Amino acid sequence: MPYTAPVSEFTFLMDHIVGFGRVAETALFEEASPDMVSAVLTEAGKMSEAVLAPLNRGGDLEGAVLENGVVRTSPGFGDGYRAIAEGGYIGMAADPEHGGLGLPMTVTTAVNEMIGSACLSLQLNPLMSQGQIEALEHHASDELKATYLPKLISGEWCGTMNLTEPQAGSDVGALRSKAEDNGDGSYAISGQKIFISWGDNDFTGNVCHLVLARLPDGVPGTKGISLFLVPKFIPDADGNPGKRNSLKVVSLEHKMGLHGSPTAVMEYNGATGWMVGKPNGGMAAMFTMMNNARLGVGVQGLCQAEAAYQHALAYALDRKQGHSPVEGGTGTIADHADVRRMLMQMKAEVFAARAIALDNAVSIDLARATGDAEWSARAALLTPVTKAYGTETGINVAQMGIQVHGGMGFIEETGAAQYLRDVRVTAIYEGTNGIQAMDLVARKMMDGGAAMFAMLDEIDAVAANAGPLGEPVVKAANKLRTATKKLVALGLNDRFAGAMPYLVGVARVLGGHYHLKAALAEGGSGPRTKLARFFLARLLPEAEAHLLAAVLGAEDLYALSAEELSA
Repeated sequence: MPYTAPVSEFTFLMDHIVGFGRVAETALFEEASPDMVSAVLTEAGKMSEAVLAPLNRGGDLEGAVLENGVVRTSPGFGDGYRAIAEGGYIGMAADPEHGGLGLPMTVTTAVNEMIGSACLSLQLNPLMSQGQIEALEHHASDELKATYLPKLISGEWCGTMNLTEPQAGSDVGALRSKAEDNGDGSYAISGQKIFISWGDNDFTGNVCHLVLARLPDGVPGTKGISLFLVPKFIPDADGNPGKRNSLKVVSLEHKMGLHGSPTAVMEYNGATGWMVGKPNGGMAAMFTMMNNARLGVGVQGLCQAEAAYQHALAYALDRKQGHSPVEGGTGTIADHADVRRMLMQMKAEVFAARAIALDNAVSIDLARATGDAEWSARAALLTPVTKAYGTETGINVAQMGIQVHGGMGFIEETGAAQYLRDVRVTAIYEGTNGIQAMDLVARKMMDGGAAMFAMLDEIDAVAANAGPLGEPVVKAANKLRTATKKLVALGLNDRFAGAMPYLVGVARVLGGHYHLKAALAEGGSGPRTKLARFFLARLLPEAEAHLLAAVLGAEDLYALSAEELSA
């Protein structure tokens, strides 16, 4: 499946929409000059196009398999992984002390999108390692850091995250895996974990699992959970893989998509592991990894939207069907109004989702570089929006891509369906989108909406000075401000009832804001302005309906009894 990396789009967004220059002006990221960032993005784009994109279809058709206890990965995936590792793309944001490049998360986010657009099944592996690296940097002992971080950053080893158990999905506190002190600084970890992305492979020297388990005195629920690093091979005195640990892949899941990514059922039988963080502090340590992953998964949704759009656009500009309804048209189905509507929406949605993700990453970078609590609050507010809107955009754009193909979209040979099959799980990964929305209206509104109101002030400042083009954004921002005030006054379950509509309303307003800034950046005349007018006229008005639903409360959701639902 051909893929063209949108390097110029990243540059435009960084320069004109999300204010990346502020990141490069900080002492922490002063080396992230425009020339250096451009070079990184250009080389990552070339690798994604030439090395990774050719692997995508093969990974779907010849997925990972478990043979005699050994995971065999898709043809070429080992070479693709080595290209990612040798390019330094796994440890881009990692601490240089252990071999990382120390680049901003914004750059990592852009590179991850390109790698994922080219081959999402493979990109899942380095994404997991990136999350583990961050968790270890923040919570591991110096000894663990010295042993594991250099090899994870270089890609010699890779990492996973083990939360879910058969009886403990979103309710992580219900887990039963246990950890017993071995008396020598290590612990014996026992239990079964499911849905473990890249639980094993045949191209790295070790697989390092971060596993949540409960100590014998751990209280029930999430407060009694600890985090442990459990390697496939126990490092010897020199830090090299030694004896095989007491863990194994029981089976690989048969999935709707992402066939090239082995999703494992893992069994730990007294496996040797080392605690990361404090006893019973596992969730705090794991959330460092999960928040990283939530931004990353939002980008995974976005990257499939980009790839599906490119695929659909190429087909629409080639397929001739019927008579062109416009004078001087292309003579292809791209001339037809309904096809053009879908292509315009796909392009507009991708732009909005990408801008949200990069704005989120810039906020993370500025919070880290400045220590400013306001940037931290902004990053926290944008994280659930990035994850949920990015993945919903991936699903919606991928299904529109199938529709653009017509009947051929339902035929596997065209490859259009793979994007939808691959992206569908991202709305479930790292906390379902409903959980993200609940987080937005509950935890992220513990400030009474202050972070949201601060962001709305930014939006108003741009829109109020944009003339008639900004009027729809001013109106939508006012609706969001009113809805937020009403929302924070509701009880928790009433908030949850409107959480998803509220999140979509927020994303629509943000999308309008970014599209408006794009139009202003080119002087109010040009292709970005034309796309902005489409978004502001056709998609932004949806915000009002979503925000009305957001504050209705929960009563009507329970109007039907369980028996009536089944009638």
